[in-house]
Amino acid sequence: MSALHAPARVPYTLADGTVVPSVTTIIGRFKESGGLIWWAWNEGKEGRDYRDTKQKAADAGTLAHLMVEADIRGKTPPAVSAWPYEIYTRALRAFDNYISWKQQTNLTPVETEVRLVSEKYRFGGTLDSMLIGGSLSLGDWKTSNSVYQDYLLQLAAYGILWEENRVMEPILGGFHLIRFAKDNPDFAHYHYGELETARKLFLVYRQAYDLDRELKKRVK
Repeated sequence: MSALHAPARVPYTLADGTVVPSVTTIIGRFKESGGLIWWAWNEGKEGRDYRDTKQKAADAGTLAHLMVEADIRGKTPPAVSAWPYEIYTRALRAFDNYISWKQQTNLTPVETEVRLVSEKYRFGGTLDSMLIGGSLSLGDWKTSNSVYQDYLLQLAAYGILWEENRVMEPILGGFHLIRFAKDNPDFAHYHYGELETARKLFLVYRQAYDLDRELKKRVK
């Protein structure tokens, strides 16, 4: 979920009150940052402050993302007065592309912001949306100029959460990834019939996350 001012996060807890890590925390611990490092270096080489460039690039995509979230939840779209006209028009074009896609498909959000915890694997996460179009599928929205491995890991992890907590409602329609470009009015849709490899890798990360924490205690 994207937001300009994110509220304080409520920790994920097991039935006995034990706090467990989130999907994004686990993935973030082992995230490959080589591409980001190269991009920051290149911005510096061109005489630009990567922090300024990143914020400017993210604005249009962030606003388009917020528009979509408002649409799928039936809420009032974000006020545009706080956004520069150029950013708003780019975001609006991206949102219009999303609306066109929505009208061409039979996918309908049936649940959004689904907060779940796995007692078996001891982690939690909040799913963007569950979609139905003949069969149930899982959807996630990203603001990015590319698709990364992390996104598939996240989708797979959300699938684990859903399957454990909603045994009688299996995901038969696969996984949908909706991507908005950061600095252009581009919109793309990706569908994955299954994510078994990503599921296996996430569970390895989940185990490694605990081992990593234990090992760190020995080097303090």
